[in-house]
Amino acid sequence: MLFSVRNVSSIARLAGTHKQLLQRFRYGPAAGANVHLKGQDLLTLQNYTADELKYLLWMAMDLKERIKRRGEYLPLMQGKSLAMVFEKRSTRTRLSAETGFAVLGGHPSFLTTQDIHLGTNESLTDTARVLSGMADAILARVYKHKDLLVMAAEAAVPVVNGLSDLYHPLQILADYLTLQEHYGGLHGLTVAWIGDGNNVLHSIMTSAAKLGVHLRIATPKGFEPDPTITKAAEQDCRECGTKFLLTADPLEAAAGANVLVTDTWISMGQEEEKKDRLEAFRGFQITMQTAEPAAADWTFLHCLPRKAEEVDDEVFYSPRSLVFQEAENRKWTIMAVMVSLLTDYSPQLQKPAF
Repeated sequence: MLFSVRNVSSIARLAGTHKQLLQRFRYGPAAGANVHLKGQDLLTLQNYTADELKYLLWMAMDLKERIKRRGEYLPLMQGKSLAMVFEKRSTRTRLSAETGFAVLGGHPSFLTTQDIHLGTNESLTDTARVLSGMADAILARVYKHKDLLVMAAEAAVPVVNGLSDLYHPLQILADYLTLQEHYGGLHGLTVAWIGDGNNVLHSIMTSAAKLGVHLRIATPKGFEPDPTITKAAEQDCRECGTKFLLTADPLEAAAGANVLVTDTWISMGQEEEKKDRLEAFRGFQITMQTAEPAAADWTFLHCLPRKAEEVDDEVFYSPRSLVFQEAENRKWTIMAVMVSLLTDYSPQLQKPAF
């Protein structure tokens, strides 16, 4: 049967994007260390298998070992450029992407809505196509996740989610790397999320079970995670044999947890809700009292920036807190993503046990 270019494009859109369809045809299903991510997008961890998630973490550990600890120069991005489209300001996402891509020998270009005509004088479709002709990948930090979907459908290069209203996958990869380094493995850990049902939590929910991580979530009533994502997470837990709890009681969520995690209660764009949100989240501040029912080896994570009402100084600056190691690991995990999506490089470090 003959297919026109138009027909092939239509089929590709039904399956996701043209480049993702071609990737599946070229490589087939990925398994174990034989994972191939080159050419794919990273919009959500929901579309990534356990083997693929472990591969990205393995890659991050490899790059961190070779570049930071051994002082090796790995110009894996030499001759490549990264278009960084930012609708929302950032410290960690911007700096980790810019410095990481540069360390690998590539050229990052930082673009805000003041620099380009994103969705204003130029459509997202046109912007994606233009950037595809000038850059090897697009990292986009946007308000609306649906805008990322448009960019991914129209771009001819990999599109990476630097944050959207629905997901923050790069943050969670950094969290997993931090926990892997601290505990020596992820399987069997219990993570307790105490806070808002937001994009960071959604990314944990779409990946934890695949890595054998149990998840306990406490949010105030009315601030629960997206019900569709909750349903999918519960299904993942059933398939992977992990435990899942959704409650409105922070102490119930913390019971037996190895890791206590929170995030801002008031994200960018929610400033007008500040007064109501602070009232709704009363009792959700993480303190040493919150950690009393946690496991003896409990640690604390926060993606930053942090406000005192979310976690007090005693926990935040304690030896239990891994937040600054977590922040640095944003760099190594984003480097791992770029290397995996843009090159044929494979980790040289022995694969760790996850």
